[in-house]
Amino acid sequence: MAPALIVFVLLLAVGTPVAVVMAMAGVAGSYSIGGEQMISIIADRMFAGVSGYMLIAVPYFIFTAELMNQGGLTQKLITFNNALLGRIRGALSHVNVTVSIFFAGLTGAAITDTVALGKILIPAMKKQGYDAEYAAAITACSSIIGPIIPPSVVMVVYATILRDTSVIDLFAGGIIPGLLMALSLLVMSFVLSWMRGYPKQDPTPVRVAVIAFFSALPALIVPVIILGGILTGMTTVTEASGFAAVYALAIGFLFYRNLTWRKVWTALVTTVRFSGVVFFLLAASAVLSWFVTRSGIARDAAELITTVSDVGFIQLMMVCVLLILVGTVIDVLPALVVVGPVLVPAMINLGFDPLHFAILMIVTLNIANVTPPVGMTLMTAAQIARVPYERAIVASLPFYLSFITVIVLLALFPALSTWIPSLIR
Repeated sequence: MAPALIVFVLLLAVGTPVAVVMAMAGVAGSYSIGGEQMISIIADRMFAGVSGYMLIAVPYFIFTAELMNQGGLTQKLITFNNALLGRIRGALSHVNVTVSIFFAGLTGAAITDTVALGKILIPAMKKQGYDAEYAAAITACSSIIGPIIPPSVVMVVYATILRDTSVIDLFAGGIIPGLLMALSLLVMSFVLSWMRGYPKQDPTPVRVAVIAFFSALPALIVPVIILGGILTGMTTVTEASGFAAVYALAIGFLFYRNLTWRKVWTALVTTVRFSGVVFFLLAASAVLSWFVTRSGIARDAAELITTVSDVGFIQLMMVCVLLILVGTVIDVLPALVVVGPVLVPAMINLGFDPLHFAILMIVTLNIANVTPPVGMTLMTAAQIARVPYERAIVASLPFYLSFITVIVLLALFPALSTWIPSLIR
């Protein structure tokens, strides 16, 4: 274990890409326990990490999200949600959260949500008198709903590298936690908007609201195609992702008529780039995961946790604190593939439900999207709002309370994660 840990820390400290860090740490650890014979199977492990049939869904989900962005979906969703919430004080901050709920059913990636919504909502919020740093904070914090409410690229990756839970159960298990996350953000944004006197808008006429709904309806059907097919058993995850991409092309060209071949090409390029990052991480993580399994680190981690406390809730909170700390220096996907192979077997050995812990870990790790210094979504939103990153961090602090509340609830009540999956089994 020591050689792998030394290589991991040193390479990470000098700024080496996380995928390379994981691969080299796995190689060092493998050599330490079996010499050259162990190194000979590294290539095989890397191939195994990206050969899963279910991974076909990853580029399809990304492509679908990019097509919807390029096709003008974002503005349709904002118009519809603004018609519903415009009369409430702090309307645009609430719209920011509710649009993220709908967007989560399309993208499955937080950074996509931040860019797509932030470019429209942040300038609009600043124009109406919202503080720029607040606009950046609510946009970034609401975007982490994306990888929690299905479909979720993070969940597909989890089910690929940790096979104790199916991706269908993960998708179903993420629905209530994602909605809880949105509700907690809405409550906090309402309180802050009332305290700071943020503006509200004139009521929207019913006729305008109905038109906005029917204009957004074709886009709102995308989550129905994805989740309906998967949860009813009519399609697999990969089939649903492919159908969603075809449908996104159809409504972009035929209904909204905002999609062009140039925009499709842009969406394809973005899909290839993001998918390449995901698959490289998976290949490297397979090496490290194999070493973790062979070395018995997971067993040692379980023993360490039990030496501190034998109370289940305290054990979960200890792990959540660790995950948040990891998220301060590593982004969500790399953090998942690094700590997942160690923590998941350890927690299962301690008697925790695999699905419950999987959802809790995914929700907690997603806070890494807004946790400094890495916090990519918060950093991106700050750039869009043209405010210093430090000010955006301060503005996001109240929303951390919302996140912590949801994490505690999920830890205390496993049924919040397991109830819906139990209905479809």
